[in-house]
Amino acid sequence: MAGRGDARVVVANRAQLSWDLINPDGWLAPDHRARLVVGFVETLDLTVLYANIEAREGTVGRPAADPAVLFTLWLLATMDGVGSARELDRLTSQDLAYRWVACGVPVNYHGLADFRVAHADVLDDLLTKTLAAFMAEGLFDADEIVVDGTKIKASAGKSSYKRALHLDEAEAKAKARVVALKAEVDADPAASSKRTQAARARGLRQTQERIEKARAKLAEIEAEKAERAKRSPKEVAEQKEARASLTDPQARRMRCADGTVRASYNVQIAATTDHGFVTAIMATDRRNDSDLARPMVEESEQRLGRPIKRVLADTGFAQVDDIAALSSRLEAPVGVYIHPPKDRTDVKPATLLRRQKEREREPQTIKDWRQRMTTSEAEAVMKKRGRIERVNANFKNRGFGTLLVRGLAKVQAIGLWHALAHNLTIAVRLKTIAAAAA
Repeated sequence: MAGRGDARVVVANRAQLSWDLINPDGWLAPDHRARLVVGFVETLDLTVLYANIEAREGTVGRPAADPAVLFTLWLLATMDGVGSARELDRLTSQDLAYRWVACGVPVNYHGLADFRVAHADVLDDLLTKTLAAFMAEGLFDADEIVVDGTKIKASAGKSSYKRALHLDEAEAKAKARVVALKAEVDADPAASSKRTQAARARGLRQTQERIEKARAKLAEIEAEKAERAKRSPKEVAEQKEARASLTDPQARRMRCADGTVRASYNVQIAATTDHGFVTAIMATDRRNDSDLARPMVEESEQRLGRPIKRVLADTGFAQVDDIAALSSRLEAPVGVYIHPPKDRTDVKPATLLRRQKEREREPQTIKDWRQRMTTSEAEAVMKKRGRIERVNANFKNRGFGTLLVRGLAKVQAIGLWHALAHNLTIAVRLKTIAAAAA
């Protein structure tokens, strides 16, 4: 039988447990990830987010959710691989960590979904500022980056892709539905509720907008084909008629790493070769990575406020002109480590002679690049190129493999969330290691 002293201990423990249950500070361990994220967000200047929700005289409605809370919730959710606004809404009411972050601030999935994609410019600025802070702490070396593209599955099915003729048919059907809806309302205004009528009209307007965007994308694709036809007329002639998606007009059907062809976006990522801090991210609708190394170097330099000394990438990321431009900069030349395309050997002697003469006329920077890429030093450097695959894997393990949003602008916003979450995760790990070693 427990003694009086033991009983007092039990009572004290129960009292402490009761206090912990009603005191949010007792919900999480001192080193819980949510606490680290909150501490990080508290160091950021989110003034611009508050400016966007300033009260306006003469308007009514419920108070807006605290932007800092929404920002923290999404940053934590991205680190945890949560990409659904509905799932995050559920977590804020059922998970202790997310309840602790929300701290009683009312949220709903509509507001969460809108917030996630509405502030890409703020996210872009914060990525730059946090990189500067981490670099000032000595967490990474910005001299060398590696660039790569990763295909992200879009929220559009194969059947949503239509040719120009089918777009005309879809538009005709949409216009017929508009006429039918108007006739229905004119005949009997009370036939359906105003809310139902408004919803149907809104759906028809959205359908028309998607058709217009798909038609614009078709025109863009046809212009690209015409340009390619100047270089490879036979290849273009064998291609099927261009199609655009009615679900997500900006998504393109691309061949992905697993060999399948599906609606996707091609997201370009630049990261440091030491710890993999993301220095630039750019969502594109490009099917290949050609000519994208140079803009990624320039974006990285702009974010870091300093020149990049060396860039690594796969063959095809930069054409000869880009390599020459990067290598020959007067103030800060970039060492380009990209293997040249392999020369075909099954060609006629005349072709070999013409190739030799063209190489002789190349700028010295290109001759130096070709020579450099044959050395053992280049072989050792290029082994670090594979480190970008870890970055891509981390992004996709956190849910970036499939998109729940549509349009390049929103895809870019999601990419920026992942870049911020990725960099913060690395920074926390490096600081933890350093603290343990001290």
